[in-house]
Amino acid sequence: MKDAWAIVRKVVREADVVLEVVDARDPMATRSRELERMAAEEGKKLVIVINKADLVPREVLEEWKRVLSREYPTIYVGARERLGTRFLWRIIKRVTDKKPVVVAVVGLPNVGKSTILNVLKGRHSVSTSPVPGWTKHATLARAATWLKVIDTPGVVPRGEEEELAVRGALRPESLEDPVPAALKLIEVLRRKEPDFLKKYYGVDESDPLRALEELARRRNLLKKGGEPNVEEAARVLLRDWQSGELAVYFTPEDYGLRPRRKRTKEAARGGSGGNSSAASSAAREGPPPSS
Repeated sequence: MKDAWAIVRKVVREADVVLEVVDARDPMATRSRELERMAAEEGKKLVIVINKADLVPREVLEEWKRVLSREYPTIYVGARERLGTRFLWRIIKRVTDKKPVVVAVVGLPNVGKSTILNVLKGRHSVSTSPVPGWTKHATLARAATWLKVIDTPGVVPRGEEEELAVRGALRPESLEDPVPAALKLIEVLRRKEPDFLKKYYGVDESDPLRALEELARRRNLLKKGGEPNVEEAARVLLRDWQSGELAVYFTPEDYGLRPRRKRTKEAARGGSGGNSSAASSAAREGPPPSS
């Protein structure tokens, strides 16, 4: 983790613009305040890119855009479907007039950083190569005559394993015991969509552990003797959440934030700088609190 953050700091220092990629289903929980502080300390322009927009209704995306734009320029894209990707180019040109411009694409694992990179690089980019001094995990590509793009390792914030797995920062395969993280995920998602297990898996069980057992039976994930493999069922649930199969999403109101309904001219162009005490206080790392 320390090595990855050291690489990211070097990359941020060399970049002109930092694109922080977050997950549209829960933008606040997938932000990295440490990364944002790092960009501020280095005096770099930071843009929040809300990715996986195809998983969330547009009105919710607009609300998140208005809220996050109080702190940083913000856009939303569905990189897999090329939804709004042209705005990536526009916002980079808007926040800086430097030519050529070096852009660093950063974010937690599983937020779709690679798809954003592919959109920026396009088919005409020069093949990537290791950046001297940054190890093979940071690479530089020329995406256009005016644009260079740096890929970085996924930044893993500090926190408990269960919280990090729910935020997508730890893959389920890396967890020795994925059950606590899956139980945490069930708790978090049920606050927003109480019947999500029935909707996505046909599991109608109120007890979270029994729900995992039922999921294991339905998926034929059984140990010797027919006992349900709860650990593998937990990995299925975590994997589906991280890959976007579960389209449960959170709104600014779930964090106690109220977006301005009347869009300003600046917000309509993709956001503005500045800070909001409400947004800043709610921008802690982690899932929404229980109501």
